[in-house]
Amino acid sequence: MSRVLHRSGGVPPVAVGGSGIRLRLADGREIIDASGGAAVACLGHGNERVAAAIGRQAGQLAYAHTGFFTSEPAEALAELILEGSPGGLSHAWFCSSGSEGTEAALKLARQYFVEIGQPRRTHFIARRQSYHGNTLGALAVGGNMMRRALYQPILSDAFSHVSPAFAYRFQRDGESDAQYVDRLAAELEAEFTRLGPETVIAFVAEPVVGATAGCVAAPAGYFERVRAICNRHGALLILDEVMCGMGRTGTMHAWEQEGVTPDIQVIAKGLGGGYQPIGGILIAQRIVAALAAGSGAFMHGHTYQAHPVACAAALEVQRIIREDRLLANVRRMGARLDAALTEQFGNHPHVGDIRGRGLFRAIELVADRASKQVFDPTLKMHERIKREALARGLAVYPMGGTIDGRQGDHVVIAPPYIVTEAEIDEIAARLAEAVTAALAGV
Repeated sequence: MSRVLHRSGGVPPVAVGGSGIRLRLADGREIIDASGGAAVACLGHGNERVAAAIGRQAGQLAYAHTGFFTSEPAEALAELILEGSPGGLSHAWFCSSGSEGTEAALKLARQYFVEIGQPRRTHFIARRQSYHGNTLGALAVGGNMMRRALYQPILSDAFSHVSPAFAYRFQRDGESDAQYVDRLAAELEAEFTRLGPETVIAFVAEPVVGATAGCVAAPAGYFERVRAICNRHGALLILDEVMCGMGRTGTMHAWEQEGVTPDIQVIAKGLGGGYQPIGGILIAQRIVAALAAGSGAFMHGHTYQAHPVACAAALEVQRIIREDRLLANVRRMGARLDAALTEQFGNHPHVGDIRGRGLFRAIELVADRASKQVFDPTLKMHERIKREALARGLAVYPMGGTIDGRQGDHVVIAPPYIVTEAEIDEIAARLAEAVTAALAGV
């Protein structure tokens, strides 16, 4: 009997080791980790350099409360990831998860407007079919209806949601990309007007939507329009790159591919690659300057923020990404993954869409390709694929509720940045076998 309250309800297999993109289970099976857990393990498993860095830091300084002290690894990590002040981002604040990062972003954005004399700003706008974390504040800003449902009565009403930029599902027949972007921009503008533009703190979005919708990138020009609307109304732009950032889509920051820069960026998974729990926010200079000119401090904190061992692990991960030129491999292997998925599923009658960027790809399952009709949600097609994939030694990241929190199934494929061509082909082949097996049982 396990005394752990497992997230799935049952007791999952026991993972006991890992090397490269593979995990080893207690029963002797070897599993290809083709999703890096939840797009976390960007360097794969068993990296000796990162393990050694963790050991050194733990032996030197395991913990120091940030109310009294800073630490060398925290300072070095901030210097490295903010070198050159990308997009005007000048400071970092580190915590232990993406959800905590979102909470910090929301609080900092609110405090910023209080500091500059605009306390009436109390609303956030985000998008349906988004996901920004599982704490109450992060869940409230998120648009994952399935995860929100149980907690809806205790979620804040400071958050409202507009349509996702999800062309496969919501772009109308005969509507051009430019017309679709116009419609989405008009809806966002209308929401600012409904709330009162002077009351809106920020618009919050994932540049490439992760688990909730399955690697959905916005149409060209969408984020430029969003940025312009925020600027016009004096609101901030908060970009959640917990899943899609830190190299996952082929550039260090996913926003680099959108022609915009955020005021606050949330980071996590690829920051530390799973070797230690770590997340954080990157902050524009003007926000930091406003605090410095006002109260002088961010009114928020956690016991384990900027944890020295976690920062040391992330620092080594980030050094390896740069020294081994892994972003170039993400771009090359991302193209290979797209081609391999297209070869396996491009004409598949039950795969409606293949999408994503870099090593952040997804397939969307449909009952009928021509009409985009979904499978009956009671079939839990995503769970069937998960089981069949594991039976074939493959871990991918299937999810349900792709369209509205209830309907739709997709599978995210997000292997580590170190993946090879041969491994990409093996992942695609095993996934194809798993999809065939899952469909055979319907």
